[in-house]
Amino acid sequence: MATLQIDSPREEYRALREGCGLVDRSERGKLALTGLGAVEFLNGQVTNELIDLRPGAGRYAAFLTNKGKMLGDLRVLAVDGGLLLDTERVALQALFDMIRRYSIGYDVELHKRTLQRALYSLIGPAAPVVAARASGLHGDTLPTDEHAHLAATIADRPVRLIATADGLNVLCDAADGDAVAAALRDAGALPVSEAAAEIVRVERGRPRYGVDLDADTIPQEAGLNERAVSFTKGCYVGQETVARLHYRGRPNRHLRGLRIAYAAPAAAADADHAATAAALPVASGAELRLGERVVGRLGSLVLSPEFGPIGLALVRREAAPGDVLSVGDRGLDAELLELPFR
Repeated sequence: MATLQIDSPREEYRALREGCGLVDRSERGKLALTGLGAVEFLNGQVTNELIDLRPGAGRYAAFLTNKGKMLGDLRVLAVDGGLLLDTERVALQALFDMIRRYSIGYDVELHKRTLQRALYSLIGPAAPVVAARASGLHGDTLPTDEHAHLAATIADRPVRLIATADGLNVLCDAADGDAVAAALRDAGALPVSEAAAEIVRVERGRPRYGVDLDADTIPQEAGLNERAVSFTKGCYVGQETVARLHYRGRPNRHLRGLRIAYAAPAAAADADHAATAAALPVASGAELRLGERVVGRLGSLVLSPEFGPIGLALVRREAAPGDVLSVGDRGLDAELLELPFR
């Protein structure tokens, strides 16, 4: 099958929303934990329950300071002999240091995998079709529950197919990355930029550590309790703060969407995604004001073909959906919205 090419950002966006886009995410941080104590150790460090994980299953979790603030988030995959960990590159060093510092006394070995493994995301409703075609598997054998995974072969190279909220991830040896990516393209995946994928992420209201979340964020503020936190597991670092806020308090901030009142030039629709967002008269980090009071700062900012300029932000609870905030020095108006964008 001939490899298809994309000629414009609008086609990238269409592939992600209607077909299957292929994003190279090999720069993400990747580690492996092996040894009989790997699960027990990590279970005492992260917010979600890992003890019941069996090979082929996975969980999303956060790792915290003693005061319940996020140091990062990660996907944990159980495999024969241990765990595979996938995190934002900005959080990799903190995760590495935490494991090295607290794993003393456990039967655990830590292995670096960031440079040794390639990672590709198949995003869009046709992702299972592409994965099945490239791997030769029947579609009904592919993992469907988020974070579930299985070993497969693509282009005669061993890979791991991982179910995500948006499609499937493909993990393989770095040396096999080019061949695997070519096979995915031949199977119908359309290469798209990370900037295009960011538009879809923001539209769906999924925060990203290092952009929307940082070391001052408590998981509940970001709406992560349902996805990332167990309230029935044993102790873990930062548990007291997380549990107290959940059972007795209210978070001071909430993750919200922002629709910014700005008419982007018509030519922006055919411009580079990143350049287009950078050309907007506001940037990530801009102050958000409700009247005279600063209630937060803008996190992610994208120019969506469907919704226009939109963003994510953690805002104080006195700012409610429907309120209009002032953004940045130019005082652009932005409507505060529940997520996801509709």
